[in-house]
Amino acid sequence: MTYEGPRPESDLDSAPFWEGANDGKLMIQRCAKTGQTFLYSRGLTKGVDEASVEWVQSSGRGEIYSFTICRVPSDPFFADQVPYAVGSVTLEEGARVPGRLVSKDLDAIAIGHPVEVDFDQLDDDLAVPVFRLVG
Repeated sequence: MTYEGPRPESDLDSAPFWEGANDGKLMIQRCAKTGQTFLYSRGLTKGVDEASVEWVQSSGRGEIYSFTICRVPSDPFFADQVPYAVGSVTLEEGARVPGRLVSKDLDAIAIGHPVEVDFDQLDDDLAVPVFRLVG
């Protein structure tokens, strides 16, 4: 299978995230000194010592912090998928991560609604985390 849409770029900072996704794991970063968790944005996280940052597997459970319903595609490739939802999810570990919100009923999506991670395997080399509503 070959995915023809836009692809995220894996670089030195994000490679563990994308490798984890391909293995069905949601990887986030944690500062071993402070315990703060985040998604490779340590330059924006106060009090984090870059030398003590480690990658850890998230539970993948959290709740919707914010969201929007996209009615105009972000790229022509997604034209047949509108409307769809994207949002920011606060994970149990405290990290806030962006992602697509998947629900058969877009009206069911609400701030505070519980979600859990799933992975869309777009091709042999690319899995993308998405969040499905729980309950």
